[in-house]
Amino acid sequence: MNPKIAAFLCTHAPATPCLVLDVDTVEQNYRRLLGAMPLARVYYAVKANPAAPILDRLVSLGSSFDAASFEEIEACLAAGAAPDRISYGNTVKKESAIKAAFEAGVTMFAFDSEPELRKLARSAPGARVYCRILVENKGAEWPLSRKFGCEAKMAVELMKKAAEWGLDPYGISFHVGSQQTRTDAYQAAIGQVAMIFSDLRDAGVTLRMVNLGGGYPVRYRAEVPGIDDFGAAIMGAMAEHFGNALPEIVIEPGRFMVGDAGVVESEVVLVSRKGEDDPVRWVYLDIGRFGGLAETEGEAIRYAFRTPHDGGEEGPVTIAGPTCDSTDTLYEKSNYRLPLALESGDRVQLLSTGAYVTTYASQAFNGFRPLAEHYI
Repeated sequence: MNPKIAAFLCTHAPATPCLVLDVDTVEQNYRRLLGAMPLARVYYAVKANPAAPILDRLVSLGSSFDAASFEEIEACLAAGAAPDRISYGNTVKKESAIKAAFEAGVTMFAFDSEPELRKLARSAPGARVYCRILVENKGAEWPLSRKFGCEAKMAVELMKKAAEWGLDPYGISFHVGSQQTRTDAYQAAIGQVAMIFSDLRDAGVTLRMVNLGGGYPVRYRAEVPGIDDFGAAIMGAMAEHFGNALPEIVIEPGRFMVGDAGVVESEVVLVSRKGEDDPVRWVYLDIGRFGGLAETEGEAIRYAFRTPHDGGEEGPVTIAGPTCDSTDTLYEKSNYRLPLALESGDRVQLLSTGAYVTTYASQAFNGFRPLAEHYI
């Protein structure tokens, strides 16, 4: 538990459910990334948490931004980000959004198909474009393997067309999956990118940038490699495949930047059993999958809990949200155990919940209001 957040919760006792996020921790994580990969430019993945205090702090630090929509671009501009520090990183964009972004000064766009490239050629002439390729997502707790990206052979042909159509063939990107726990995932992907660079160089097209995407993990219940481990593996692979002719390096951290900066505080609504002899208690919280904990789908992201009874005797639990929807069950198969003394009215904390919680929260499913947000 972050001491600054713990003091805020103790002093203010805010209504639950709520997120409390320490913006100083975001800054510390930004600096840790720069220390691990000093040659890389950080493009914060705004979708992880687009709160104005976070964007304001990162602008002051000189960060760049990866935006998934024109609305996120507007939020970055409102925070004072220069347009040339914003990448429109979604490979699926309305042409009206491309045009609006380009007119706002954004000149860096992602794509992964010929139809998207045609839209860029029409509505963002001369823009820097980079093609996202498909890579293996093994080791990722939240895989992103099929919706975005194209095969390497197609990427080569698309980048040739980008040059023919008056665009600037800037580079190649990939994403090894969110909460990636294996450093070798980046090494393998960098090898694929290097071959694309070589093939295009032979065809007369010189690329200048490699976008390593995000995926850098935070600690939930299990240990994960540290950011220095990822930095060493990534920079080692870049040197191996590119030698002294290193291209520009872009990284798009989201979860790593804000995940461990935030804590969700929740109230226990009910603790019950399904049978008198059933050893498993059901613990219902006032926040669930529809309240922002969407990444518990498939029990993929397993948050750590802190309760007022920690240290006492524990027993197995199923953890669920408050809504009248049976899919609002967070953990049933992941062997969670919580103190036997836990009861209705207790406040519990879900740790490292600064990423993807506020933006996943529904507006009013079952009439419940989205969780409150406090940035300190």
